[in-house]
Amino acid sequence: MFLDKRITIQTACLFCMLFFSVTIFAQQPADYVNPFIGTSNYGATFPGPIAPRGMASISPFNVAGPQNLPLEKDSRWLSNPYVNENTFLTGFSQVNLSGVGCPELGVILLMPTTGAVETNHLKYGSVYSNEIAKTAYYSVNIDKYNIKAEFTASKRVGVSKFTFPKGESNILLNLGLGLTNEEGAMVKVVSSSEIEGMRSVGSFCYNSPEDAYPVYFVAKFSKPANKFGVWKKPSKYEGTEAQWMTYNGKTRMMENTIKTVVGDSIGTYFSYQFDKPETVEVKIGVSYVSIANARENLEKETGNKSFDTVYKETYNEWNQELSKILAEGGSKDDKTIFYTALYHTLIHPNTLNDFNGEYPEIKRGKIGKTDGTRYTVFSLWDTYRNLHSLMSLVYPQQQSNMVKSMLEMYDENGWLPKWELNSTETFTMVGDPASIVIADTYLKGIQDFDVQKAYKAMLKGADQIENNPLRPGLKDYIEKGFLTTSDRGPVSTTQEYNASDYSISLLAKALGKKEDQERFKNRSLSYRKLFDKNLKLLRPRTADGKWYEPFDPVSGANFEENIGFIEGNAWQYAFMVPHDIKGLIKLMGGDKGFSNQLQKVFDIKQFDMANEPDIAYPYLFNYIKGDEFKSQEMVKKLVKEYFQNKPKGLPGNDDTGTMSAWLVYSMMGIYPISPGDPIYTITTPMFDKITIQLDSKYYKNKSIVIEREKNNDRKINKIELDGKTINSFFISHEDFVNGKTLKVIQN
Repeated sequence: MFLDKRITIQTACLFCMLFFSVTIFAQQPADYVNPFIGTSNYGATFPGPIAPRGMASISPFNVAGPQNLPLEKDSRWLSNPYVNENTFLTGFSQVNLSGVGCPELGVILLMPTTGAVETNHLKYGSVYSNEIAKTAYYSVNIDKYNIKAEFTASKRVGVSKFTFPKGESNILLNLGLGLTNEEGAMVKVVSSSEIEGMRSVGSFCYNSPEDAYPVYFVAKFSKPANKFGVWKKPSKYEGTEAQWMTYNGKTRMMENTIKTVVGDSIGTYFSYQFDKPETVEVKIGVSYVSIANARENLEKETGNKSFDTVYKETYNEWNQELSKILAEGGSKDDKTIFYTALYHTLIHPNTLNDFNGEYPEIKRGKIGKTDGTRYTVFSLWDTYRNLHSLMSLVYPQQQSNMVKSMLEMYDENGWLPKWELNSTETFTMVGDPASIVIADTYLKGIQDFDVQKAYKAMLKGADQIENNPLRPGLKDYIEKGFLTTSDRGPVSTTQEYNASDYSISLLAKALGKKEDQERFKNRSLSYRKLFDKNLKLLRPRTADGKWYEPFDPVSGANFEENIGFIEGNAWQYAFMVPHDIKGLIKLMGGDKGFSNQLQKVFDIKQFDMANEPDIAYPYLFNYIKGDEFKSQEMVKKLVKEYFQNKPKGLPGNDDTGTMSAWLVYSMMGIYPISPGDPIYTITTPMFDKITIQLDSKYYKNKSIVIEREKNNDRKINKIELDGKTINSFFISHEDFVNGKTLKVIQN
């Protein structure tokens, strides 16, 4: 008896030890993030560190090496500072964009070297090895110099740590390299341990040079340099690559100067003489307002904190944000692609204001100030479809501040944003997407912003015919119901205006504005005038109302120019009217005709997972009773094919998190099928259990759980909310967040 008791106690102790061990070493959501995902296949992500919604970020810069000089601005590789296949490193840029299709930022390049100072990046560049990328951390060995480089970041400060071998060592700060289409910089060595300066950036997607603007910085070094200097060289060189490799003719080296130097291709060097291996940390604070603010950002956020302290703080912030969704079950790869996708949705829109609240107003005539967060990088043509809806569900306070940022832009600029970047309006892409985001946010119960101002701004964009930068061709749209071939992408743009008008009608209804509700609802259905009943596709019309000829429904795919469509063709836009699917079903001859035509998009390989217009298509089978299993099969197939735990593990450009948001929703088993409508459609979750933490400021419940009961791997047999059967594959946002458990049962 005593022996049995002792064994029981020992067994219990062993169990406790095992439980404690598992608990201690259990992976956190932040541990699953693989920042290399999307760094190939034109994903345009970068592997370096950034804080959630950070202003500063650090990326290895490997797109200006011996194999790709001179820098060809039209290369699709060059919308991002790093490509996984490339092998030649020329530095580490301190401000970067993630998942965009045009070159911008990628400037203020830090590079450690050894030996004599060399200012030609093609000479001082190096191959590299042993890359490690994880949440808030990146490291690499720079082979040419036997230097280990490590990086982390706070919200507005990049922190670098270089471990040098014994001997002469240097840290270069190159202001001539970058992805931006702009040139021009200023730098001053303040002391043997501090540099301040500015780099001009702008002209995103080759917009007017009038849109150039400065990014300011202050760099502080943990060890004072033995000597320092500034270089200045010609920024334009017309010779061959081989000639450039040996060119030194006009570079001016200014040693131990503390005067301000201005130029297109300038930089600084800090040199050290080490008697043994040594480590130097560099902190670079950035600001879009002033050098003084960059310095304050650096001091307030990182002060005397060590590299490890900054890393731990940023890691913990990421883990807190990523833990808002807890996924249970599934493989390690499943969790990796899921949490990396969630990570990518939390990069843009990102913080624009400094620590003191200051930010440049749009048009850059004044400095504004906020008590909250002023956000920037609103790639709205992409993100209105799913990313902002995800923010409203999981991060509603952030989404509220994003809407407030949009309204501040309206105050400053007279218009809601279209594709805003660091307080410049790029007017990239088509449509009036801000209206959709604002309506969607309000109708999901996030209403702590000035909705009357928002509504006024939406009406201005929708109704003002003259001098309207948001809606070119509005006169034709209002009078005819569609844009004509004299306008850019007339079919696509008509569909985008329809989607915005539908959202305005929904908000008008919520605000009791019945006349506007009816007017904009009617306007939202005008795509029907572009429907060719013989082809069962939308097609462009000329100014006199005739069908445009010749018409090729397949033309326009893969960024091919097309008279009717933007970044797509007739098949990829045929079903992009999610607000009127029932009407489209009638146009296509009923359920069978609709389902057959939708299936044909996939059968003839016209579905494009890598671009936005058709990314909701896999879910549209849910509108046809009996065909819902096709959505379940298609979503599962697309996730497996296009989203993987490898550098090419995105289908293409992440579009500031839009593709990643698609994956997050798809793996949870819900999708916001009609932007603006507070409705989700349901498919098979890819985890056993998903717990979404809800913000108590906006939602009454603490969480909502999505469970999968998998009796086999076949189609969904039953859907329950809190034990009650839902006889539909759709659920309202209100019912969803006010429930406790959504159970999807497969039989």
